[in-house]
Amino acid sequence: MSEQGAESALHPVAATFDLLGDRLTLTILRHAFVNHTRRFNQWIERTGAPPAVLTARLAALVDAGVFVRVPQAGAPDRFDYRLTDLGLATWEILVSVWGWQREWTAEGALHPDLVHGACGHRGPPVLMCRGCGRTVTPRDTEVELGDDALWRFTSGGRRRARAPVSDRADMRFDEVMAAIGDRWSATVTGLALAGMRRFTAFRTAMNMSPTTLTERLSRLCDAEILCRSGEGAGREYRLTPRGRALFGIFAFLLAWSELAHPEAPESGLLIRHRKCGAPLRPALRCRGCDTHLARTDVRFEPLSHTVIDRLRSS
Repeated sequence: MSEQGAESALHPVAATFDLLGDRLTLTILRHAFVNHTRRFNQWIERTGAPPAVLTARLAALVDAGVFVRVPQAGAPDRFDYRLTDLGLATWEILVSVWGWQREWTAEGALHPDLVHGACGHRGPPVLMCRGCGRTVTPRDTEVELGDDALWRFTSGGRRRARAPVSDRADMRFDEVMAAIGDRWSATVTGLALAGMRRFTAFRTAMNMSPTTLTERLSRLCDAEILCRSGEGAGREYRLTPRGRALFGIFAFLLAWSELAHPEAPESGLLIRHRKCGAPLRPALRCRGCDTHLARTDVRFEPLSHTVIDRLRSS
């Protein structure tokens, strides 16, 4: 591998999107948090994934330090998969994805409720700056890019087979995959969150072929993450409210990449919070009592079959 190729392979944000930008991987993690799933056969039953594909995803999560394999008592040739501290740190990403799906997809009403134990509030939290304590929106931040950051991020993207998951509506992540399911789409969405709008600006920044860029922009418009306006050279692609709401997912993915790859070269991607002037350290705040939420402060409560049936028939 060339020196340039090696640098690409080590890009921490690219490695994070390759690992976590996958609906089966997110489903595996959500079952680990919500249902305390630990065993291979439990994930087979709950995800519907082919055994070979599930094996590959679990192996990737073990290699990344998200899970550790622990021999089962009395069956040393069988293993439980337990979340490590790094795995537990994905909870804010999962909550952000859950919150986006809850508020911006038709299936979201069927997702389990997030409950803040202290005040009893049920529903998505808001994004805050851990440094200054203020609530944060995309308009409160600016993105700083190193000279070769986008090249390093988009080079050598991993291709993986799409694996089927259960038909249960509360277990699907299809819609969010339009924005984070591959490096090119993630880069376009990230640049749009940074304020980019023009086709020529996207193409210059990413050095992407017009055909590939047009396909990604069209896909994001079809997903109602971007909307087109204008014609010809003046055409712009603006984020919809649905697209802007993805900001928290991107912020937590970038933050987790630093935690997961502490020895990697700097990514060249930085979100700065304008109001305090510091790099954004994202956190979650309860909408009910304005308290900073830690993982142990919240719980997911699966909806009853009666409620799910009522919501599906309404």
